[in-house]
Amino acid sequence: MALKHAYLRQVGGTTFAVRGDSRHWVMMDTAESAGGTDAGARPKELVLFALGGCTSVDVVNILKRMHAPLRGFAMNIAGEERDEHPRIFTAIHIEYIFYGDGINPEHVERAIELSNSKYCAVSAMLHPTVKITHSYRIEPSAAMVPEAAVAD
Repeated sequence: MALKHAYLRQVGGTTFAVRGDSRHWVMMDTAESAGGTDAGARPKELVLFALGGCTSVDVVNILKRMHAPLRGFAMNIAGEERDEHPRIFTAIHIEYIFYGDGINPEHVERAIELSNSKYCAVSAMLHPTVKITHSYRIEPSAAMVPEAAVAD
């Protein structure tokens, strides 16, 4: 069994820096309206980032192994939270956006299914309490925005 670590330190007020085993720092804070200084991502927002990152790595790598002509990738993630505290996510929708010419929709569907049912640990942790849905679209390479380009 692997043991993962994180180190968190207060920078000031409700601004915190956290570093994990990767040794990369992430800044967290709350909104000014909640007493923070808006100096970083919200902790709960990082849950959406983690889910998106986890499933994206899976899907892109699976499509690469399938030799899919993927030229770029993007994602939209929307999380619904309940009104009462704790304001947990009750539902999350992920829209996968694939850029490329001749991408097989069956390959895309299989990659998403494998990520969500087998590989994405963040999705597996959230599934017992959060309804996670997904959709996808395939766009031609010409529609790709520069930020969506896949690094080779």
